[in-house]
Amino acid sequence: MSNVVQLIVPSQRQTPAERHGALMQSFARHRRFGDDVFWLKENAELLNILECTGAAVDAPALDAYQGFYENVEKRLQFFPQYYRFLLSICLDLEDLGMPGDKGAQLCEWVSDQGFAQAELSDLQRMEARRLMLRRGTDPLPEDATLEARMRGFMARSATFSMPNKKAAYELTHAVFYLSEYGRKDPQLNADVAKSLEFTGVLALLEQNADLLAEVCVAMRFGGIAVPELWQNWLVRHTALFAVETGDHVVQQDDYHEFLVCNWMLAATEKAPFQREFLAERTGFFRPDNAGGALRELSECMYRLDEDRSSDWDAMRPVVLESLSPDAQVVVACAESSSDVFDEFFQGFARANTMVEYAG
Repeated sequence: MSNVVQLIVPSQRQTPAERHGALMQSFARHRRFGDDVFWLKENAELLNILECTGAAVDAPALDAYQGFYENVEKRLQFFPQYYRFLLSICLDLEDLGMPGDKGAQLCEWVSDQGFAQAELSDLQRMEARRLMLRRGTDPLPEDATLEARMRGFMARSATFSMPNKKAAYELTHAVFYLSEYGRKDPQLNADVAKSLEFTGVLALLEQNADLLAEVCVAMRFGGIAVPELWQNWLVRHTALFAVETGDHVVQQDDYHEFLVCNWMLAATEKAPFQREFLAERTGFFRPDNAGGALRELSECMYRLDEDRSSDWDAMRPVVLESLSPDAQVVVACAESSSDVFDEFFQGFARANTMVEYAG
């Protein structure tokens, strides 16, 4: 695992607005089709990142979404189960400069239909509230404890010392919603900061750039210092992405990782999307990195059974001896990157004895 950062040379033939426009046209017209839920997901993610980073977008780029915007009411009426995607795209288009003010009316209609009240998770309810409050409508005015419940989940750091991708992404997204995507201080306490750092350590151990990038963005939104090693690794990883165009490009690519890695660049005051893009079918493919250490580390700890300890200083030589050379390097980097690695390992080791209850 190298910390050498590859220099990213921006395209000299495209302005930022032209690069963003080519991406928007590729996502809107060439990767998926408008009645596909994956089209909604991909375009919602791209537009969200462009909007919250203040990206330069011109009228021709927005034209790619004119058909969607003109018919968004019909889509929302027939596909209410996708209301969060549809609202997100509509609101971001308007905030990026699309002429029109449909968003406010749609938010009122969605609120009146009670869609947010049908959500099963607090995270989805928080997303729905955040979306509609962008146009001044609170779909859950009676739920006064929603934020407190989410903060309780976020502050339980032990949850994030063990592999659990669902919980990890819910943590980062909760920060996004509380901070209004970097527009206000989410007022994260020390326990939530620790939860984010534990999640980042796990992501680094797994070499999961997608999750690590989201953690770094969340930390920046929360005013928390991002470890330099994490940033450097992500900068290099992003620079090594392969971007391919043409009809041969497969749909199953790593577009989300590419988007959030570039979002991380913007959040850490670096220039994002420093490539030349074409308004064609485009695929984004992560570089072939050495495998992560998380699986090997977990298997080692599981095999130790009753001999495992939560004391990293005691376990370090035992663990490293059982790992492959590549995994040893990753573990060493993760250890050196964070001041809370020892505390993280206490939870990761799962060395606590189960209490036996008398029947």
